[in-house]
Amino acid sequence: MDPTDRTRPEDPANSVMKIVCVAGARPNYMKIKPVMDALEGRGADVVLVHTGQHYDDAMNDVFFRDLGIRPPDRFLGVGSGSHAEQTGRVMTAFEPLLDEVAPDAVVVVGDINSTLACALVTAKAGPLLAHVEAGLRSRDWTMPEEINRVATDRVSDYLLASSPDAAGNLRAEGYRDDQIHLVGNVMIDTLLSNLERARRSDVLARHGLRPKQYGLVTLHRPANVDDPAVLGGLLKALGEIAADCPLLLPVHPRAAGRLAELGVPDGIHLVPPAGYLDFIALQDAARVVLTDSGGVQEETTALGVPCVTLRDNTERPITVEQGTNVLAGRDPDRIVDTTARVLAAPPAPRRPALWDGRAAERIADVLLAGGTAAGRPRPTDQPVRTG
Repeated sequence: MDPTDRTRPEDPANSVMKIVCVAGARPNYMKIKPVMDALEGRGADVVLVHTGQHYDDAMNDVFFRDLGIRPPDRFLGVGSGSHAEQTGRVMTAFEPLLDEVAPDAVVVVGDINSTLACALVTAKAGPLLAHVEAGLRSRDWTMPEEINRVATDRVSDYLLASSPDAAGNLRAEGYRDDQIHLVGNVMIDTLLSNLERARRSDVLARHGLRPKQYGLVTLHRPANVDDPAVLGGLLKALGEIAADCPLLLPVHPRAAGRLAELGVPDGIHLVPPAGYLDFIALQDAARVVLTDSGGVQEETTALGVPCVTLRDNTERPITVEQGTNVLAGRDPDRIVDTTARVLAAPPAPRRPALWDGRAAERIADVLLAGGTAAGRPRPTDQPVRTG
């Protein structure tokens, strides 16, 4: 038998497919919920595993409540730590769970440490592995997320791409066509299904805001918030922008300490982290969004809201090519100039194809098409690093 072939023989007595869905941190919840719903709607036995990479109310519980995610079947409670500590703890906790549950497949989403850790354990244990958001590439190897997403793709059986550029990246890296599935964006499934609820939120009134009279800011990436000099330059730029367009900045825990040390210019209003519905409402009503988040680039594109990304690159170029996103980098003068141009002439809103609220249904189609006999031999010839 080919040792790389993970095809499972079909068991007529057990035709229900058992699938483990993994979530670990705030960016995962909006992605895993529609996938779970679609799989369970087709009769699959879904086991939700929460690794506990995010665990406090502001970054975790409020999202489960807002999105109506059922309590996880298993909670690993790994907590915070360095990349190596966190990844290692997830692997150590997930391995015996996988042996006990014995699923036919495991679904991981995104690019956090939990994604990579569970992918590596699954690849060695034998179940089929599906990666939602496969093929996204920033080609910036200083980003831990880039390492995670490339390595996760390398050991996955099903590569579920959200956009044509992501599928193109996978083909260029040597993955087979039968592994690559262009399914659309599950983040947009969640956004569209909750948009009207979000618009009923009173979050604008709570913060004294009026629609299209403010800008929204998010900062959390280590490259932007861990270095006081870089963060100070970003705050300087944001202060200049705030003189013309007041800014609201929900404070990510990663940035809270630095912001307190540096102080923020007038016109920037710091508030606690927002729940999912409140944050969608804030994005939807903003005049402009300034962010270093990949997910926010996607959400603003779907909402048609101008977005200025405070990074030199993006793993979601479709938001620049077809959406409302503009890359401004981290140079303060460039950020101010770019934002001024965006405010004066907002880009025309366009929503990419397949960002239609049905991505999770297409994912369920792929995963359940062959039942428990849907295995594919693992590819052996593509490089780990490209670009």
